[in-house]
Amino acid sequence: MPIQPRPEVQQIIDVVHGALDFSELEAYGFAPESVIDFSVNNNPYGPSLRVREVLHSVVIDRYPDREALSLRRRLAQHLDVDIDQLIVANGSMELLWFVALAYLRPGDAVLILEPTFGEYERVVQFMGAQRHTYTTRPENGFAVDEAALLETLQHLQPRLMFICNPNNPTGMHLPIDAISDWAARHPDTLFVVDEAYLPFVPGPSPSLIKNVGHNLLVLHSLTKAHALAGLRLGYAVGTAEVIAALGKVRPTWNVNAIAQAAGIVAIDDVSHLMQTLARVSKDKATLVANLETIGLAPLPSVTHFFLCEVGQANVLRRSLLKRGILVRDCTSFGLPNYIRIASRRPSENDQLIGALSEIYPAHR
Repeated sequence: MPIQPRPEVQQIIDVVHGALDFSELEAYGFAPESVIDFSVNNNPYGPSLRVREVLHSVVIDRYPDREALSLRRRLAQHLDVDIDQLIVANGSMELLWFVALAYLRPGDAVLILEPTFGEYERVVQFMGAQRHTYTTRPENGFAVDEAALLETLQHLQPRLMFICNPNNPTGMHLPIDAISDWAARHPDTLFVVDEAYLPFVPGPSPSLIKNVGHNLLVLHSLTKAHALAGLRLGYAVGTAEVIAALGKVRPTWNVNAIAQAAGIVAIDDVSHLMQTLARVSKDKATLVANLETIGLAPLPSVTHFFLCEVGQANVLRRSLLKRGILVRDCTSFGLPNYIRIASRRPSENDQLIGALSEIYPAHR
């Protein structure tokens, strides 16, 4: 009889993600570069040219700096925090595993603000902890009833709470003062706030980084706004004690030399980031207006991605993919009648509008 893995591993869910599924594209006869991907929430204008330049100078025949000191020093300076308040990882998703490994025990209660990113639930399951949810609803504009949420927190007294802010897939943003207040009211709960999409919020968008305390940890990604998805790079900011705990479960050399070098120059090129994000915001506004023209009603969001109610989302996704266009079917979020669209460059957005103009009237 074969040796069986842990029961938690056997029961773990398969998380659905956006982005290209290469085996699926192969079945449709598409090369990855021929598909326009609206299912990922990244900066469609790509990384800084400085990133591309630095890739040629990275030494790859020696191990990378296991502590990522140069990158962490640059981040510490950029964020105005101490270096011992920072840990970097192979994408912010790896940070979720650090949190789970360092803090979760079998049977611990964990509260997740949903609908949201599926990897939160996955790490909870892996550790044998108990997932609980507070779920916002489309009929209420995905708004959080703060009194109801506080009642849930009081009842559960969870070990952890995961909050994506701005949230994926809804694009809704919670006031940072509210989250800080919840953390103050529940000092025995570690609030893990994922701010991967915060750079896409137009105008002043304060981070919780300045509010970190013994039970408040903030996650960020360089994958999204800095367009480093292929390199995988993220970081967390917390108290030195929390960061030290995460460091104890971090694998050695978890961030490769190319990602470390690219992260430094990406952070330094503020002009590229600001210019491209301003274009993304403008492009999104045009895309939303054009979608409304053809009869769709994109839901309000503070980010460049948003939800659209379309009927059977899986059917519409399949119809668009046959035309080389990929959107995110939101069935896995518990929203089977919605797709998520992330704005891309104007010419690509026009192709989406053209395809939907032909498909959507028949689909509905």
